[in-house]
Amino acid sequence: MNQKRVYKIKIFSDGAEKDSLLKMNANPLISGMTTNPSLMKKAGITDYLAFSQDILKSIHSKPLSLEVFADDLAGMETQARRIAALGKNVYVKIPVQNTQGESTLGLVRRLNQEGVKINVTAIYTVRQTVESAKALENGAPSIVSVFAGRAADLGHDPVPVMKAAAEVCSSYGDQIESLWASTREVYNVLQAEQLGIKIITVPFDLITKLEAPFQTLESLSLDTVRTFKKDSDAAGFSF
Repeated sequence: MNQKRVYKIKIFSDGAEKDSLLKMNANPLISGMTTNPSLMKKAGITDYLAFSQDILKSIHSKPLSLEVFADDLAGMETQARRIAALGKNVYVKIPVQNTQGESTLGLVRRLNQEGVKINVTAIYTVRQTVESAKALENGAPSIVSVFAGRAADLGHDPVPVMKAAAEVCSSYGDQIESLWASTREVYNVLQAEQLGIKIITVPFDLITKLEAPFQTLESLSLDTVRTFKKDSDAAGFSF
């Protein structure tokens, strides 16, 4: 028997298509939204500022993370301040390091202490998690985003790092929230919940699966057999 799914974790949608963002904003299942330069490029966005200003005309309550794209610290700071000024619900995404491997956490600390909401992103290790949380201590509300899905894609077990992220961030109370990034399947949501992660980002195409009723394994078995039968009949297979 199908059952309605209930999630305790905050679910953020991850994407940059305007129509989908507006749908996610109206969806009570979704607590916030995130995007990044790669997703914006995929969505065909060429004017970063115009897109951000336009989408924030409709999204002004739920948190929205927008990422800097400069690679030098001075450029990141300039962009971060401009992005933060776009709306009170905006979190500025700053990668934990630039392309030269230079840490951004000094900048993160300074901005966060000044009241800029920060989402430290592109985190993969426990060390990066601990250092990011330390940089955010006693600042504005902030997020530590650990890329569990991408790590798993390459054969790394993300669970130990995510467990540590949940423990480290929770030690700072509600000020710093842990986030499971690059979600690949519905089961990741359950994993994140069990580990105590506060937020998980989910791509638009996976949201429908989250909203689908829960099915038992017995029910899934029957549905699978029925699908095989339907497709074989439609193909006209015979011996």
